[in-house]
Amino acid sequence: MLLSVVLPLALAFIMFSLGLGLTVQDFVRVIRRPAALAAGLGAQMLALPLIAWALIALLGQGLPQELKLGVMILAFCPGGVTSNIMTRFARGDVALSVSLTGVMSLLSVLTMPLLAAWAVARFLTNAPEGAVFLSSAAAGLGGVEVDVTSLGLAMFLITALPVAVGVLIRRYLTGLAERASGVVYAVATVLFVVIVVGALAANWEVFVANVGTLAPIVIALNIVMLAVGYALARALRLDAAGSTAIAIEAGVQNGTLGITVGQLISVGVTGLPPIAVPSGIYGITMYAVTLPFVAFRHLRARGPLSATDSPG
Repeated sequence: MLLSVVLPLALAFIMFSLGLGLTVQDFVRVIRRPAALAAGLGAQMLALPLIAWALIALLGQGLPQELKLGVMILAFCPGGVTSNIMTRFARGDVALSVSLTGVMSLLSVLTMPLLAAWAVARFLTNAPEGAVFLSSAAAGLGGVEVDVTSLGLAMFLITALPVAVGVLIRRYLTGLAERASGVVYAVATVLFVVIVVGALAANWEVFVANVGTLAPIVIALNIVMLAVGYALARALRLDAAGSTAIAIEAGVQNGTLGITVGQLISVGVTGLPPIAVPSGIYGITMYAVTLPFVAFRHLRARGPLSATDSPG
């Protein structure tokens, strides 16, 4: 009961911290940059789930179905505050990163419930009755019914609504937002660490038994998506700063949301469910994978600019 309340509230606060750094113009900016929007949507909405599926097929032999589902749930997540911070350190286009994170987070309110319903049906068709939240006829897929409406409402309350509140505070109480942003971001970072540690601690036996298989999958997903995001952005003629932002948005997912969705679609589980373990592992490994890329882009941005790397 405690986790079912605290975890969504923690994610809501993290999403509020994201909204506090957004303005309406950030959303308009993405719409007015079709190449950047195409790169972001193409990488996160299409390439990421397909690559996750392929990696499960290639590297997930013997992996329990719940953990395969957890990898797919992670792949359905947008970027988060962490991707914005890493983009800043990498000297990427921070405005683009923040804007895309906001747009993708709002879109996930619609896409996550539908994709999660499909993934549950695909991976847990033979799950024991009661192991997963199967309480509505809102969507019947593969013999498994998932309450898409309830999950969508929960997603709205813990993601879209807090983002909207943050944006409104930034708009009408700008001074307060600027003064509070440092503390809010710090608290959000601490909450993220606590959630990841809690997810692993609550499922330590599952973690130890499967980390050898799970870690290569989530690490490979991280590496491949950084490369795909950057290559796609360059192919669409974004500058180096914009391409760096797209790469990090594609490669760094909101693991907190993955953990929370795992909790929302599971019942009767002590602590956090196994579905949350991949997102928990990812919350640790993504730093080891992404920080070298961030350092590389930071150093490149400080060096002489080529004709194609001119700031835009």
